[in-house]
Amino acid sequence: MNVKLASVLSGVAASAILATAAVAADITGAGATFPYPIYAKWAEAYRKATGTGLNYQSIGSGGGIKQIRSKTVDFGASDMPLKAAELEKDGMIQFPAIMGGVVPVANLDGIAPGELKLTGPVLADIYLGKVKKWNDPAIAALNPSAKLPDADITVVHRADGSGTTFIFTNYLSKVSPDWKAKVGESTSVSWPTGIGGKGNEGVAAQVQRLKAPSVRRVRVREQNKMGHMQMKNKTGNFVQPSEKSFQAAAAGADWKNAPGFYEILTDEPGADSWPITGASFILIHKAHADPKRALEVLRFFEWSFKNGDKMASDLDYVAIPDSVVALIESAWKANLKDQGGTSIWK
Repeated sequence: MNVKLASVLSGVAASAILATAAVAADITGAGATFPYPIYAKWAEAYRKATGTGLNYQSIGSGGGIKQIRSKTVDFGASDMPLKAAELEKDGMIQFPAIMGGVVPVANLDGIAPGELKLTGPVLADIYLGKVKKWNDPAIAALNPSAKLPDADITVVHRADGSGTTFIFTNYLSKVSPDWKAKVGESTSVSWPTGIGGKGNEGVAAQVQRLKAPSVRRVRVREQNKMGHMQMKNKTGNFVQPSEKSFQAAAAGADWKNAPGFYEILTDEPGADSWPITGASFILIHKAHADPKRALEVLRFFEWSFKNGDKMASDLDYVAIPDSVVALIESAWKANLKDQGGTSIWK
């Protein structure tokens, strides 16, 4: 038996679905795949409520950043936040729209979902190719009662750029000096080992072909269909991935003092915090030749923040707190203007 570990570092999404459903779209966006299901749900409800549509292309964070920089869409979406200097250079602002987590998954015979435990350093060593078998002493020491097979671990990773790859590699860089020195953090890295797949579809095809379990960014309900693992957090507790543990990680985020809302939620303190948590961000230009379209983008997210929490929870996302929404709307008013310098958001 050759049991494998795959790294599917992004949520599955179909980029054409929302575009097809919103033929008469008034606003356009492109980018991160992980938030696609909730953006689609919000868009459906918003269209019914207002008559305004949304055409969102789920093409990955890198593609979303490129498209908003070239001004081919009304907003971009990225799981990797841009630093304040980058935003200033591009004449943009960003704000968080939704939150979720990256969850290691491994289907091993005789081991129940949520039973297997890993630490960040051991997970990094798996992706570095240093831990090659499931019964490696490093894994066995964390799981003394588990019947670990003498089987190879094969990593399947994204071959293209992904914001979730950034979240995952940012976490590994925080917990493993070796990973930080040899690989680092980015939307696209030179993976030390494993098999690559382009996009979610390509990675999923590799996983299916290999019958390989995966490490991927999932919503809470999805993980129950897979053999998810526990992770040791910064406080030293082993925690299960859940809406509660994602919320615990997000609770310590200091959005008020984060320049440009640049906040990364990996390896956050807290007894219940899930260590590989991240937000997905919206990017929009400050100045607009067509302020009506920009205003519609803001209205869409204002409506979603006010009316979309239950939809987010039903899909196992973590909604942005009201206190942070107030900060976001203040940033809209202060920064987003028409060509005459008048604020778009009143």
